[in-house]
Amino acid sequence: MLKRPSPSTDFIHVVGARENNLRNVSVDIPKKRITVFTGVSGSGKSSLVFDTIAAESQRQLNDTFSTFVRHRLPHHAQPDADVLENLCASIVIDQRRLGGNARSTVGTATDILALIRLLFSRVGQPFVGYSNIFSFNHPDGMCPRCEGLGKVDTIDVDRLFDRQRSLNQGAIRFSAFAVGGYRWKRYVHSGLFDNDKPLKDYTDEEWKTLLHAQDVPILNPGPGWPPTSRYEGVLPRIRRNFLTRSISEVKGLDRSEWDRLVTAGPCPRCHGARLNEKVLGCRIDGRNIADWCAMEVGELLAVIDEVDAPLAASMVPALAYRVQHLVDIGLGYLSLGRETTSLSGGESQRVKMVRHLGSGLSDMSYIFDEPSVGLHPRDVARLNKLLRHLCDKGNTVLVVEHDPDIIVAADHVIDMGPGAGDAGGTVVFEGDVQALRQADTPTGRSLSRAARINTTPRTPSGWLPITHATQHNLKDVSVSIPMGVLTVVTGVAGSGKSSLINAAFARTYPEVVCIDQGAITGSRRSNTATYTGILGPIRSLFAQANAASASLFSANSGGACPVCKGLGTTETDLAFMEPIVSICERCQGRRFTEEALQFRLRGKNIAEVLAMRVAEASAFFAEPEIAPALARLEEVGLAYLSLGQPLSSLSGGERQRLKLATELGQSGRIYVFDEPTSGLHLSDIDRLFRLLDQLIDRGATVVVIEHQLDMIARADWLIDMGPEAGQRGGRVVFEGAVAEMVARGIGETATHLRRYANSQGSGSAQ
Repeated sequence: MLKRPSPSTDFIHVVGARENNLRNVSVDIPKKRITVFTGVSGSGKSSLVFDTIAAESQRQLNDTFSTFVRHRLPHHAQPDADVLENLCASIVIDQRRLGGNARSTVGTATDILALIRLLFSRVGQPFVGYSNIFSFNHPDGMCPRCEGLGKVDTIDVDRLFDRQRSLNQGAIRFSAFAVGGYRWKRYVHSGLFDNDKPLKDYTDEEWKTLLHAQDVPILNPGPGWPPTSRYEGVLPRIRRNFLTRSISEVKGLDRSEWDRLVTAGPCPRCHGARLNEKVLGCRIDGRNIADWCAMEVGELLAVIDEVDAPLAASMVPALAYRVQHLVDIGLGYLSLGRETTSLSGGESQRVKMVRHLGSGLSDMSYIFDEPSVGLHPRDVARLNKLLRHLCDKGNTVLVVEHDPDIIVAADHVIDMGPGAGDAGGTVVFEGDVQALRQADTPTGRSLSRAARINTTPRTPSGWLPITHATQHNLKDVSVSIPMGVLTVVTGVAGSGKSSLINAAFARTYPEVVCIDQGAITGSRRSNTATYTGILGPIRSLFAQANAASASLFSANSGGACPVCKGLGTTETDLAFMEPIVSICERCQGRRFTEEALQFRLRGKNIAEVLAMRVAEASAFFAEPEIAPALARLEEVGLAYLSLGQPLSSLSGGERQRLKLATELGQSGRIYVFDEPTSGLHLSDIDRLFRLLDQLIDRGATVVVIEHQLDMIARADWLIDMGPEAGQRGGRVVFEGAVAEMVARGIGETATHLRRYANSQGSGSAQ
């Protein structure tokens, strides 16, 4: 990087940033302020904030550690920019799911459980040990039956065995024990059974031996019995070979078959509490630590405040302070025992925030990736207060966001664009919110436009009833979904929206197509062309035009560069130094062999075709097996993606739109969209509406789970869940037309919808 003095240390100074699609971006970002980065999807916001500013900040911070420590830290390449100065140490709070395993919970992720364990070890009666013993991950604290998981896998014996058959006829209905297999031979060659005798005729002793016996010496084995082996029943063998391992690691095992045979349920010994009887016997005011972890956070706060033991004088305020943050951030409906693997991306991001809200650090940069995702407008107002709290402590807050209520709370706005991909990558506006409203940019126009309320809803062509739904927190809900119209299901986070639609509705009507923002399956070799199915036809066109094998035009097969194996990059491991990832010298990042690149289709080789943007490819391909898929990608607003864009690089909103593109060719179906506006700019939401209208015009029924007020206001039918989250939710608060909710609706959604309807612009009300 070039070195030259910045105008002031009160600003983060960026000159000539060129990461991804950035076009020599130069900008000064005020410190100790809230700066929101806006712009259409793909305009370069994340490239500037995360791939440039955050990456360089973390890279330079990591350089202060020894090479031994750096090897164990995330690695960040130096961003492509001329100057990056006056950076603060940064904390990135993104939407990546917390992940973990069955032992990771909200309590462990926020460190709140550590304080609770300490409290119980000091105040709980009777005294059973120090804080470690209250951990379900500690050998002295965990339940011995489930080993601290709170649940056990149970094998359904009736599904595992066909008792009308004999062993020779395949009575064990599990492919791993198929007739002729080595596991099957352990029973038919044991000499313990009549192999032609139906299992229904077995004596109680024979049945017990087949199912449960262990470590039995074999005295009269058949010819296929291993000489040194001892007999083991079917159930202990399945537990040893399968239940103790991750099913995804077992080769050749069909997941659906496994799900048919095995069910997970609460541990019969601890009843899901995870801890042993001794630990559960220790209580504070009649409640044990498992009771605390099972309560919703909002209720737990009141229980904590009731603890008045002298030894707890310093611990209770600290604990209440942490728990209050969970409530303030809109997660009061969660329990501390909730597994982190079950959290959404938005919930994961807010859980991460809790760890930093109580921090005493200042002069830091807190960088957020669309923190409003999954939040009801009521909770967005709470989020704004928390962002302001971080800023008031002397920190710099950078937020990549589309939500108007977050944008209007900013001290400074940097608008990227004007378009996406190659049409973006420049700063089109920089200033305060009031000036942004007057700016002739997609964001400025969207903020200043008038609210649009649907006063002429479509007439349903029929109704799809849901009766007596009780999934999760639903309170015996019965409601009907109108057909042939746009239905939006609303409510605060945790109110029961997903339980009603993704669980009850989808279970009642199996033909429902659910399109969410979940990860798209595939490896780092998967890309836009492979997911949409057009790479096969493209390879065939190359093969026909050049009289060559189609495999030659696959970077995963015969055409792969022999040096980088078709990845386009090579990695050099330097032991304790950071590995060097560089463009492959042989193929120059093109991924293919020289032989493959010599062949052309209409003047372009395979690497040049995969480098095309969707919009360019639409003009290049007219073939019926390719053109419609490209047209659908353009319809959903993904014209800026390249055909070879790795799926791993897509945002949640882009993944959802990619899934939608594969479904648009169908007609007359029932679609469920889970927060489809996530990751979408306000101007992109108009495009989404046009797509949904097209689906409905083709006879489809569209149901959307959503918080975004533009989407709610333009629905044909609303179903509002609530009134609150968790156990205080799970009921239908309102169902009817939008105008009716504005006129007479009650509850949080109605309040904010009226605010929206009465505002001059969709982002003007705070």
